[in-house]
Order: sequence, then C-alpha cells, then structure tokens
Amino acid sequence: MYIDCVTIPHYLCSVKNKNPNLIQEAKFALEYFCSYRERTQQEVEQKLQSMDVNAETCQIITVSLLEGDFLNEERYAKSFVRGKFRINKWGKMKIRQALLQKGVSESNIKIGFLEIDEEEYRQTIQNLAHKQQPKIKAKNEFERKQKLSLYLRQKGYEMSLIYKYVFPA
Repeated sequence: MYIDCVTIPHYLCSVKNKNPNLIQEAKFALEYFCSYRERTQQEVEQKLQSMDVNAETCQIITVSLLEGDFLNEERYAKSFVRGKFRINKWGKMKIRQALLQKGVSESNIKIGFLEIDEEEYRQTIQNLAHKQQPKIKAKNEFERKQKLSLYLRQKGYEMSLIYKYVFPA
C-alpha cells in the first residue's frame, strides 16, 4: 500500500500539522529511520508520536511500513538475538526480557531464539565461567561459586545450566 497525499485524508493530520505533505514527509522519514537499522513497531510508534502525528495516521503509516517490509519484527528479533548472544554473550533470559521491553511478541522471540545453536550456547556459558573464575576474589570455594553463579545469572543464563557448569555433580 503506497501512501501519498491523495490517499491520506486531510482530517487525519494532527491538530498541529494539518498539511498532508507533512504526513508524506513523516512517512519518508520513517522509511529512512527503519532502513538503516532494524526497528520494532514500538520504536516506530514512539518516533511518530515525537513527530506529533495522531494515532490514526500513525496506524496508516505503520501498516505502510509493514507492507513495504521496512518494518519486520521477526527479522528484528533474529538480528537482536544474534547480536546480543554473539557479541555481548547474553543468555536467553536476558535477551527475552530485553525483547519484551521493546514490545516484541512472544512468537517472534521464539523464532529469534532459533538463531542460537544449543551447542554454541552451552560452550559460551562454559567459556564465560572459565574466564570469570580466576577474576573472582573470595574467601572460600563456596563463596567463589556463589559469585560465579550470580555473574552468570546477571548475564541471563538459566539456573539449570549454571548449576551444571558451576556446581558439577
């Protein structure tokens, strides 16, 4: 669906911006906004609100961006998961929480998690535990393990995996 000045009725402009050309400019600005980095629908709506675009026009522009493939939350979730896992070494719990805060749906989060290989995930938690262990200052072994498990928990790893690699049986 291509939106131009004829398609958008004059009454859809916000009170401050009663010019259909401003809506067209907002659409082009949002296309640029979405083209240089993946965005969520929530980020796009916040940007439109900062541009003083009313709710109905915001919805029309958002649909246009979705149909033009400028906005794709599944693609965003995949990219976000890959980046946060491979670069920041975040665990699944922390990634899920960050995506939920950005307004990504649970189904898209599950699709995004398919980007993480389970063997690579286990190897990463082992490497983090191995690298962090010498840096921890503790009075005894129990305190060292507690601090290491806290570190891995803050990185977003599941307790079952933490116990497996920090407290081996």
